[in-house]
This record gives sequence, structure tokens and C-alpha cells, in this order.
Amino acid sequence: MRIGIVGCGKIAEGHVEEIHKIPAVQLVAVCDLEPIMAEQLSVRYKIPKCYSNFQEMLSREALDVVHITTPPQSHLSLTCMATSAGCHVLVEKPLAMTYSNAKLLIDTVERAGRKLTINYWPNFERPALDLKEIVSSGVLGDPVHVESYLGYNLAGAFGQALLADMDHWVHRLPGKLFQNNLDHVLNKIVHYLPDGDVEIYPLAYRRRAATASIADQMPDELRVIVRAGNVSAYATFCSHARPVAHFLRVYGTKNTVHVDFNARTLVLEVDQTVPSALGRLLPAYQQSRSYMRQAIINFKDFARYNFNFFAGMNRLFTQFYSSITENKPVPIPYSQILRVSWMMDEIFRTLTPGDNL
Repeated sequence: MRIGIVGCGKIAEGHVEEIHKIPAVQLVAVCDLEPIMAEQLSVRYKIPKCYSNFQEMLSREALDVVHITTPPQSHLSLTCMATSAGCHVLVEKPLAMTYSNAKLLIDTVERAGRKLTINYWPNFERPALDLKEIVSSGVLGDPVHVESYLGYNLAGAFGQALLADMDHWVHRLPGKLFQNNLDHVLNKIVHYLPDGDVEIYPLAYRRRAATASIADQMPDELRVIVRAGNVSAYATFCSHARPVAHFLRVYGTKNTVHVDFNARTLVLEVDQTVPSALGRLLPAYQQSRSYMRQAIINFKDFARYNFNFFAGMNRLFTQFYSSITENKPVPIPYSQILRVSWMMDEIFRTLTPGDNL
């Protein structure tokens, strides 16, 4: 298949590196409104063509798939152009500015007879895939509560660029910093929520020190309580706790599991059946054995060159391409993508004007 990328910012580099590792696909062109951005990406990664006009790239290159790695304000229009040219699309998160736009975007893809996926790549890391097997096997029992946590470093390169430039595109999102990251929190929750109405209770606040800039009032801490049917969840976005963490805990009626996306570990916490003091002594040894087993698995992946930062992205891309060539279901159901988008809309709607969103 012939692949093109529109949007040549930092995340596009990850897309390029993982596409190059996949057999039977060829990255033939990249595009950016800033010609120098497209040119530098093309030169560094030996991509044959670069463009500053997306329509020109579509008309000249006969692409099968377009990766859309631009800010979300442009996702809907670029998807319309790509599907009109007969392309399938892989879109960076967040999918769109609002739930209504997200639904229109997916409707556009389906009417064109094309396929779409979104880059929820941590869900395709090995521990996340192992978690799916554990849940489907019934080891956890029925889900009771889910805790999804994403840490963020405002002192990092992206955070500093965002705080230094009040015209940064993130400030034009309805949910600002939260909207650019909340997909990675909510997309881990929706899988466990039963169908039906969802209750959402968000709290946002600013923890960092005040500045003289009136424009710089963006909150940086978010807590959300979620309930659907008999399942509840906590969604946490935290910019200040250290170390920066990214984890998921699923509490079941039989057992509980903890997935650490940074350490790439999965630890099952089982109900103790051994009585008295011995029952309090064993869990530490059991968890130590679990972590050692995870360490061995990770070392084997490292030795096979399967432990790079975007390994999950590679699996997602591979599955998406296979869904096209083999006419299989897309790797992420559209219903889950839309539910995440709806939940974000509801969070930002519920937060008060005093939260400065």
C-alpha cells in the first residue's frame, strides 16, 4: 500500500519510523502547510516526495492510506478530502473538536466506503493486550471500578512551548491541555462501561503558580468521576505529581489488575486464601514474582528489537493496514471512539466558566 502523511510535526516522526518497519507498505509522500517542515521530514527519512498542498499530494500520489497528524481543528476537512480521493485514514487524537464533528467525520468515512482508526497506541502495548485476554478469560470476574491515570510534565518541551505561546493551537481547543491528552485516559475506561447513560462529575483546577499573564489561566489538574450502570471509574490527568505515571487499574469481583504503561508491566492482585499472618506475608513475594516475570518478558522483547517507545503504534498500524487488505474489522470500534468524544464534550460542558476552559 502507498502511504502519505499530512502534518509534519513531532508526532509525525513516530509515524514515519513505525511505518518504515512494516513490510508491504511504502511511505511515498509527506505534506505540511510549512514547506520547510515537509522538506526536512522528507530529507531526514528519505521519503520520495514532499508537498505543501494536500490536494496536490492526493491528486498526484494515488495514496491508499493517509495519516492525519495535524492539530484536531483540521481533521474533519482533511478527512473529507482524503476519503473523496479514495483514501483510508488514520487520525491522531483527539479525533475532532466536538462530538458532533467526530460523528460527522466517521459518517463521512463510512459513506465513502473507507476505513478509519485513531492513534490510541498505548492500548496496543503488550501489557494492554495481555489485559484484554485476562478480562475475556473471566479471571477478574465482573468489572466493579476502573482507575485510569495519566501524568504530564509541563516542564517538558511540549509543555514549555504551550505555556510560552498563548497563540499555541492547544489553547484554541475547547478543553485546552486536557482535550489534547484526555483521550489516553478515557479510551481505557470506555471498554468497561456498560451501554446506556453515563454520569460524569468533573473537577478542574490550576495548581501551578500564578503568572502576570491574564491569558495564562489554563487549569492543569483534572479529576473525573464516571458511572455507567453498576460500574464506576476515576479518570485523572495530573501535571504535578512525580514520577510522571501512566497506569490503569481494573477492580473485579474476583481479582484486581494493575497495568503500568510506562514500565510495561501487568500485575494481577489475587484474593488471599491463606489465613493469618502467612496470608499477609505471601502477597509481597507473589507480586515480586509477577514483576520478575514481566522483566523477563520485557528483556526478551528488548532483545528482539520489539521494546521501542512506539511498539504499540507499530501493532496498531499493522492491524489497521490488515483490516484494509484483508477486509477485517478495524482495530478500534467506532462506537468506542465516539463514546470517548462524547465524554470529553460532557466534561468540558459541565466544567464551569470559572475553570477557564
